[in-house]
Amino acid sequence: MASKILIVEDDTNAGLLLQSFLTSEGYQAKLALNVKTGLQSFLGDVFSMCILDCSLPDGDGFGLAKEIRLRNEHVPIIFLTARSLLDDKIRGFQSGADDYITKPFETFELLYKIKAILRRSQVQVSGVTDSCFKIGSYLFDPKNQTLSSGEVVRRITAKENEILKLLCLKKNQITRKDEILIALWGESDYFKGRSLDVFIAKLRKYFANDSTIEIENVHSVGFILSDGGIS
Repeated sequence: MASKILIVEDDTNAGLLLQSFLTSEGYQAKLALNVKTGLQSFLGDVFSMCILDCSLPDGDGFGLAKEIRLRNEHVPIIFLTARSLLDDKIRGFQSGADDYITKPFETFELLYKIKAILRRSQVQVSGVTDSCFKIGSYLFDPKNQTLSSGEVVRRITAKENEILKLLCLKKNQITRKDEILIALWGESDYFKGRSLDVFIAKLRKYFANDSTIEIENVHSVGFILSDGGIS
């Protein structure tokens, strides 16, 4: 399967040209034009790499890189920007970048840097993964939307599946409520928050037979899935 690359660039023409070039080289490339849609895209899909501009209309690429790093420590990040000051380059690397390339740039130089960085990245890099998770006495298979205990197999809904997957990816840590809402509904508001609470209640019922499993509500912040040893 072709590696998928997220491009966050507010210059539409430049972004489309880069997207077209990467597509012609065999990659799947998705373009976002600002921080909000960039983070939303990252949370809702599987990416092998992120290419970020520094100057964006609703923030900057440094902050976005830090948000991405909080959610995934391994996904490679390249800054591709007109900002060439040493201080900007330092900020870029401090925010988690693997490389910092200034505009104008040679497209094939970028291409070979992408290939080199991806070769060094041996893990699956994403905000979401299809690995199976052991949760107490249950086995959760997100690829097939199943939750199994012994010989009993329950097929859960698509929304339940995505919510549980995000909780498992942050095992024994807080998964922020707004993170789930933006990833699955595209925005965070009161009514979608209430819908999420209903799905969480259903997931708790599914685990009712194993007292070691808890989905803790951290008031006004999010949820923590724990069982003493999720793998």
